[in-house]
Amino acid sequence: MQMASRGNEGELQKPQSVGPTSAAQALPVQVLVVSNWDGSAMVYFLHKARPSRRSDYTSQRSLRGGGGGRDAMAESLPLEMLTYILSFLPLPDQKEASLVNRAWYYAAQNAFREANVRYNIPVSSASLPGIKNLGRRGISHVSLTNLDGSPASHQVLQFIAYHLGPNLQSLCLSECCPTEASFVALILGCPALRILDLSGCNSLFTSGTLLSQPEIAQRVQQALSRLQELNLGGLRDLVDLSFNRLSSCAPHLQHLSLAFCQLTFEQGPTHGSISPSGSSPSQLSFNNLLKFVRERAGRLQSLNLSGTDLPPQALQALSQVAGLRLQKLSLHNCRDLSTEAVAALCRQQSGLTSLDLSGCSELADEALLAVCRGLRRLQHLGLRKLQRLTDAGCTALGALRELQSLDMGECCLVSGQELAQALSSVHGAPPPMTSLILAYCSSLKDTSMQSLIPALGLSLRVLDLSSCMALTSQTLQAICTCLTHLSVLRLAWCKKLHDWGLLGLEEPQTFKGPMQGLLLQPHQKLEHQIPIEALQPQGSSLLMLQSLQELDLTACSKLTDASLAKVLQFPQLRQLSLSLLPSLTDKGLLAVARGCPSLEHLTLSHCNLISNEGWAQAASSWPRLQHLNLSSCSWLTEQTLDAIGQMCKQLRMLDVAMCPGINMAAVRRFQVQLPQVTCIQSRFVGGADLIFTL
Repeated sequence: MQMASRGNEGELQKPQSVGPTSAAQALPVQVLVVSNWDGSAMVYFLHKARPSRRSDYTSQRSLRGGGGGRDAMAESLPLEMLTYILSFLPLPDQKEASLVNRAWYYAAQNAFREANVRYNIPVSSASLPGIKNLGRRGISHVSLTNLDGSPASHQVLQFIAYHLGPNLQSLCLSECCPTEASFVALILGCPALRILDLSGCNSLFTSGTLLSQPEIAQRVQQALSRLQELNLGGLRDLVDLSFNRLSSCAPHLQHLSLAFCQLTFEQGPTHGSISPSGSSPSQLSFNNLLKFVRERAGRLQSLNLSGTDLPPQALQALSQVAGLRLQKLSLHNCRDLSTEAVAALCRQQSGLTSLDLSGCSELADEALLAVCRGLRRLQHLGLRKLQRLTDAGCTALGALRELQSLDMGECCLVSGQELAQALSSVHGAPPPMTSLILAYCSSLKDTSMQSLIPALGLSLRVLDLSSCMALTSQTLQAICTCLTHLSVLRLAWCKKLHDWGLLGLEEPQTFKGPMQGLLLQPHQKLEHQIPIEALQPQGSSLLMLQSLQELDLTACSKLTDASLAKVLQFPQLRQLSLSLLPSLTDKGLLAVARGCPSLEHLTLSHCNLISNEGWAQAASSWPRLQHLNLSSCSWLTEQTLDAIGQMCKQLRMLDVAMCPGINMAAVRRFQVQLPQVTCIQSRFVGGADLIFTL
C-alpha cells in the first residue's frame, strides 16, 4: 500500500490507490453493534466483508436475487420496503439480518444510516478499504481509536478526511495523540462538522502552537463554521492562548466541556470576588473563561465544568452574565460549592433543563429545595454522593413536573419515604420519569419502595437499586408488577433477594396437592425443598419484564438454578451480570444460554461451579458475545477458551484473571485464534501465588 500524498501544510489531496481490493475488503459487514436502552448505538467496525462488490448489485433485479430461492417472497420485496421492515429491529438484529442475502444486506445498511449510529474505527492500514466503503454510504458519526503520530495514522486521517469528511457531522478523537499538522488537515476536510471531541488529546496542546499561524487559523475557522459542540475535557496542557485560538474558530459554539481541566481562580481585593485580570499565557484561568461566556452569552446553551473545583463566587459570577440562558450545566465533583451559590444559580438561570451537582459534598437539603423552587423546567438532575441530603430535601421534588431522570446514588440518609410522598402527591399525571438511580442508598426499605414504585409510572426505563441491602423480594415483586416497561434493572448486592422473589411466590408458603403440608422457610433455598420441575413463575415474577436489555444480579447470593433457569428468558437482553452467585451451576448456565440468546456483555466472575462442559454447550448460543468476564472461575481450563474461540467470533474483551486452570500458553493461542479481541485480562492465571507475586 502507498501512502496518501500531501500538498501544502494543511491541504488535503486525494489519497492514492491502496491497490486492488478483494471482495472481502470491498464491503464490510462484520460490524459489532452495541445498542443502548435509549436506542442509540455504537458500531465497532471489523475487517471482514461480504464476498461481493457493490457495483455488482446496482440494479433492483440483482438486489432482489442472490438468495438461492430460500425465501422467494422475502427476496422479491422492493429495497425500500425491506429497509422499512428492518428499521423496526434492534440494531444487533439488523446486523444479523444483513448476512441473509444481498438485498437484506443493503436494506440493513440503509436502516443503519437512519439510526443514531457511531462507527468506532481502529487506526491501522487494514481499515483503509473499509473507510473508503463507508464513504459511499455517507456515514456522519465516527470515533477513532489508537491514533498517534505514525505514518499509518496519518494515512488513515487522510482517508477519513477525503472519503468521510464531506458528510461527517460528529468526530471523536478522545484520548488520541494526533500531530498538529494531521489534525489540521483532518479538520479542513470536514466542513459539515457539528460535534468535535478532543478530550484527552494532550499532544495537540503541549507545544502551545496549535493554530498559531493566522492563515491556517482562518481556514480552520471556515471549516468549523458549523461547529456547535466542543469537548476539551481532561486537557492538562490547555491554556488561555490555545483555548482562545480554538474557540475563535467556532463562532457558533453552543455546547462546551472543560471537565477536569486545570482551571485556575484568582480572588480580587474584595473577599469572594473574582479578579478582572486578563488572559494568562501559562494557565487556563476562570477570568478568561468568563470573558468567553460573556462574548458568547447569546448562543451558549450548555457548560460542563465538572472536576474544576469551581468556587462559590465563580459560580455566582457565571450565573449573573447578562444574556446567558443556559439549558445544561454540569458541576460534578465541584466540592466547594455552597447552598447560596446554587440558590443564586437557580434564580439567574431558571431555564435550566439539566443540572448535575453530584459530588458537591457541601450541599444539603437547602440546596435541593432551592433547585426545586427555581428550576421548574428541570428534566435531568444529578445529586449523587450528596451525603448530607436527607428526606427533608426530597419533599419538594414533586414540583419538578417535567423531571425525566434523577440520580440520588450514594445519598445514604435518604430512605425514600418523602420521595414517594412527593411523587404521589402530584396532581394529575406523575412526572415522565425514565431513569431513577438510587444505588448505595443504604437507608432504603421495602415500605418506602412499595410506595414509590407505583408513583413512578410506566415511563420508567432505568432503575438502579444496587447495594440497597435492606431491600427484599417484596420490592422486586412490586417492580415486576408496576414497572413492566423497564429496560435496565440493577440489583447488585441486594443480598436479601431469593428464589421466591424471582419466581413471584410468597414466603413462607404451604403447598397443596402432592406437596401438601410442606412449609418452605424464608432462609432455606428453594431447590433444597422441592424438585425444580415443580417450580413455576407466578404473575409478579421477573418474567414480567420482557423489555429488559440489561440485568445485574451480582452477589445476590441466595439465588440458585431453581429460579434463574425459570425466569432468565429475555430475547432482547444484551447485558447480564451473575457474578458472585455461589450456587450457579452448568444447569443454570445452559438455561440462561437458551433464554437469552442476544447477550453481548456477560459477567460470571467467581462462579466456581461452572465447568468446561457447561461452557462448551452454552457458548454456541451466544454468537453476539462481545464482552465476557470469567475471572476467578476455578474449574475452567483451556477447553473453555477453545469453545469461546470457536463459537464467539465477535468477542472483543475477555477477562480470565485468576483462573487457576488457564495458563498463559492457552491465552496466547486464543489471541492467535481471535485476533480481533483487543483486551484480554489474564493476570495471575495458572494458579499464581498472589502473595508471592505482590
